This record gives sequence, structure tokens and C-alpha cells, in this order.
Amino acid sequence: MRRPEAWFHHTANILVGGTGVVYAYMLYFMTPEDEFSIWNHPWQGTTHDAHLLTAPLLMLSLGMLWANHARPRLRSKQRAGRRSGLFLLIHALPMIFSGVLLQIAVQDFWREAWKVIHLATSLLWMAGYLGHQLRQWRTPAH
Repeated sequence: MRRPEAWFHHTANILVGGTGVVYAYMLYFMTPEDEFSIWNHPWQGTTHDAHLLTAPLLMLSLGMLWANHARPRLRSKQRAGRRSGLFLLIHALPMIFSGVLLQIAVQDFWREAWKVIHLATSLLWMAGYLGHQLRQWRTPAH
């Protein structure tokens, strides 16, 4: 993978992950000052919108990552980073689709189901991504 592609992927992960973590914190761990407010924090809606607007960047970067990094490594049978890379591949699709389905679900049951799946797979994605990067930094050039 070329350096600009790697930086694009890292930036997309930071933007989407960062806005997602901040939004989740506002949603689940804050309480509104005004009892009639629909938001727990004045920036909650903006943070939600930022998360939705940056998510396509991550999806674009995942397509580039698949074409220029994951697929060539799987074909070469390279062992370094294979487990953490496969872990990320397995969690990418449920994270993406649950995020989309969460936005369009109307029934409470499905909204809750997609929310739980999206939160779980997103947390697993962020932990796996961090682990994959730490493995790369500890290992000499591959």
C-alpha cells in the first residue's frame, strides 16, 4: 500500500472512530441540562452528522485497502498480520451494514438490534485496527 493511501485510511479511521466515540459518549453517558431537550449535549446532533458524513470515507478507504493491501497479501500467503487483518475483514461488513440499517430502521426492535450490532462490531473494529497497527510498528518492515 502506498503511503498516501495508508494516511487516507488512518485519517478516515480517526474521523469515523472519533466522531462515533464522542457521539456514543454524549448519547449514553451524558444527561441533558434542560429536561425538555432531545439532546444530551448541544453538539450531539452535529457529532452524529459528522459521523454519518465521514463514514463513506472509511468505506472508500476499505475498498482501496482491499485492492492494494489485503487481497495481495492473502494471495501471497504472507503470515505477518494475517490474523488481525482477517479479524478486521470479518468485522468490517457487519459494522458498515448495521450502521446503514440503523439509519433506516423504523421498528424499535430492529433499531435496537442494529444499534447493538453496530456498537459491538465498531468496538471490535477499533480494537482490531489498533492491534493490527501496533503489530506493524513492533515488527520490522514487511
